[in-house]
Amino acid sequence: MQALIDHARSFHHHAAERREEFSRLADGQRPQALFITCSDSRVIPSMITGARPGELFELRTAGQSVPPYRALRPSGEAATIEYAVQVLGIRDIVVCGHSHCGAVRARIDGTPLGHAPAVRDWLRRAVQPGLPDRGDPHLAEAVQRHVLTQLDKLRRYPCIRARAGNGELRLHGWFYDLPTGRVLAHQPRPDSFLPL
Repeated sequence: MQALIDHARSFHHHAAERREEFSRLADGQRPQALFITCSDSRVIPSMITGARPGELFELRTAGQSVPPYRALRPSGEAATIEYAVQVLGIRDIVVCGHSHCGAVRARIDGTPLGHAPAVRDWLRRAVQPGLPDRGDPHLAEAVQRHVLTQLDKLRRYPCIRARAGNGELRLHGWFYDLPTGRVLAHQPRPDSFLPL
């Protein structure tokens, strides 16, 4: 933790060197995409995409899970999605799953999480059991299927349905492989994840 504190203490020196860039950021944000991914500390959206500050609006949840849209029971995730689409006017949403995903692994394995009831209940509600683990240590197939499930849930959000229907918004499913750094994107034909 001390290294993080030390960097935060000296960060203003780096910001001073990039005063013009940081000054533009203070004027407001115009992100290119909403990037929905896992809270896993090994998944760093700006590193994967090369995004600079202000280029990605991020939503991070356990297992890159999107809750179903419920008008009478808004969630922080739904508010983030709606803000990105309705207020910021983003034109692309990426749902990015990753190899070695603990949330999907726990759901497939039926890992008992009695000591973490919020995690247990979130995973039960948000992560579909998916495919059985056929010995794949990376869980690639199950995570990719989970990404597609999240895209289906997003398509049911009224703000997304309206904008995607008229071509103003595009949805993308990605899979990030931790050990190789390779990114795959879902292609409707042939309905598989292929190198980006």
